[in-house]
Amino acid sequence: MSCLEVTGGGISSGNVSPPNSVCGDLQTRTPDSPGKAEANCTVCVNHLSYTVSERVGPWWDLQLYLKKWTRHILKDVSFYVESGQLMGILGNSGSGKTTLLDAIAGRLCGPPNLIGDVYVNGCKLKKEDFHNCFSYVLQSDNLLSYLTVEETLMYTALLTLCGNTNAIKKKVKSVMLELSLGHIANHVIGGRVFRGISGGERRRVSIAAQLLQDPKVILLDEPTTGLDSMTSNQIIGLLSELAHKNRIVILSIHQPRSELFKLFDRIAIMSCGELVFCGGTEDMVEFFSSCGYQCPEYCNPFDLYVDLTSVDTRSREREIETYSRVQEILSSYRNSRIFNNVLVNINAAEKTKQSTSIPFKNTASPSTLFKLWILIRRIVRNLSRNKTGILMRLSQNLLYGLFVVFFLMKLNSDPSKGAVQDRVGIIYQSVGASPYTGMLNAVALYPSLRSIGDQESSDGIYQKWLMLMAYIIHILPFSIISVAIYSIFVYWTLGMYPLWERFGCFFAALIVPHLVGELLTLILLGVVQNPNIVNSAVALINVAGILVGSGFLRSAEEMPKLFRWLSYLTFQKYGVEVLMVNEFYGLNFTCGNGAQSSPNTTSASCWFTQGIQYLDVIYPGAPHRFVFDFLMLYAFLPALVILGIISFKIRDSVTQW
Repeated sequence: MSCLEVTGGGISSGNVSPPNSVCGDLQTRTPDSPGKAEANCTVCVNHLSYTVSERVGPWWDLQLYLKKWTRHILKDVSFYVESGQLMGILGNSGSGKTTLLDAIAGRLCGPPNLIGDVYVNGCKLKKEDFHNCFSYVLQSDNLLSYLTVEETLMYTALLTLCGNTNAIKKKVKSVMLELSLGHIANHVIGGRVFRGISGGERRRVSIAAQLLQDPKVILLDEPTTGLDSMTSNQIIGLLSELAHKNRIVILSIHQPRSELFKLFDRIAIMSCGELVFCGGTEDMVEFFSSCGYQCPEYCNPFDLYVDLTSVDTRSREREIETYSRVQEILSSYRNSRIFNNVLVNINAAEKTKQSTSIPFKNTASPSTLFKLWILIRRIVRNLSRNKTGILMRLSQNLLYGLFVVFFLMKLNSDPSKGAVQDRVGIIYQSVGASPYTGMLNAVALYPSLRSIGDQESSDGIYQKWLMLMAYIIHILPFSIISVAIYSIFVYWTLGMYPLWERFGCFFAALIVPHLVGELLTLILLGVVQNPNIVNSAVALINVAGILVGSGFLRSAEEMPKLFRWLSYLTFQKYGVEVLMVNEFYGLNFTCGNGAQSSPNTTSASCWFTQGIQYLDVIYPGAPHRFVFDFLMLYAFLPALVILGIISFKIRDSVTQW
């Protein structure tokens, strides 16, 4: 029998206070009453269960793919913890530790998938209360590489706290002092490209960012992952100190070292989504000894008890044997004194009137416009220090322009020598390639910002679309400068229509394809996590737009009606017409010996003498639509921005209850 197919429950406890202390005369800590003694806080998790529906088979096996089965991730989990306690949740991979923390933090979808309640100070939390009550430190540290430690915390404080700058600076300084970050305040975070602070210091910065709002309850998912044993010990010691300052700290951890045994006040052990034990560290040794599993001398009790409560799936026989052992331990736990104390405390919490306040974090945050301004400043400060990135962003269009110029060298006015074909080629390459440079920028820069935006929006700091808007505003000067460099170099080096007004139109028309490529990529990054898929999708959309809208492959009059209507939805239709009119209108051609051809020339290579004749054949009526095409071209920018905001709002709604 697979451990995922069996239902059951596990309820946890430890050395807990008497029932009457669950909801006493408690006061919420507020920033403007620092002189008052901080009241105790209690957290009760009551009968949490979480299920997900999964396909039985892969998509190519249609018969199995249409079938679904329900997988139990959490099964009737309950526990009780109070201020001043550090609680560690242990268990093997897949036991449900992270899911339990997500459920406590309110980051899972609600009924019918999630059942159960969370009480703080005897008050049942509502959907909107979770963000304001719990601080959650994720397993991965989502930090901007080029910011210093102090800048990272300062920008987070400006996004989350109201007040004058001096007061916010003092708050940042005090948090850095509490987490021993003062000596690295001016060190950059660092990343894959260059070294910065150490892994343990990065983890402390992530914890510090959550402490800025003075939370009473802190949740941490695997805070020691990827750290060496000494750094892991330091992190756990730091969390123990934070808990003993009248906070509740709950963390998941994978088999900590034995010397950390005495730092934990509560230990919970999970297996197959069930809590098979939860209590004090001394109770843990006593409980497992009473079950017949003595802890040998010099043996790490954490390793021993996690192994005892794990299900071995290497063979059917081992799975049945180990699962039976887990169920025996779970049954013993339910019949224990520890389980009894939990029932008493949870029942008392449920019956207590909600006369006490929930200890919310400092939730007086700035206005939306101020947050947008702070996000713009943070992005600019971070990316402005990436010298290689700035150089590439400003020169990538120029590098492409070098290939175009090197290939064509100089335009001529003789149709028999490619005067028309060369000009059409420049316009085709300019409109077709510009979106790709925008796409490359977005794929390279935005995913890291998206991760930070997702985390901070999950913390209730701002909505995801604000990060999108900040990024869009930040890219405007880079896009304008990059396209300007390309336009100046290509236009005047190749010798296109020699008027500054025409050059201005050429430059203005090319800004849009570059921005459209980046905006379209951002829209897709809002709903698709994999940047490689986004790359392919944007490339296909751009190619389709060139084929349908540009008129290079087939003129609009010759296309089927469906494609003709679709062409009006492509920016290439309007951009190409603007550029073609801008270059060919008023242009005269010469043939052969350099003398201007007469209108009656019959040479096959000189069948026209003026650019307007070419426009009348390929793009009839385009000169009369010049202003309209320009307006329609620029209408794509606000339309895509609005579409991007909608896509990120959809992500917001999907990730919320």
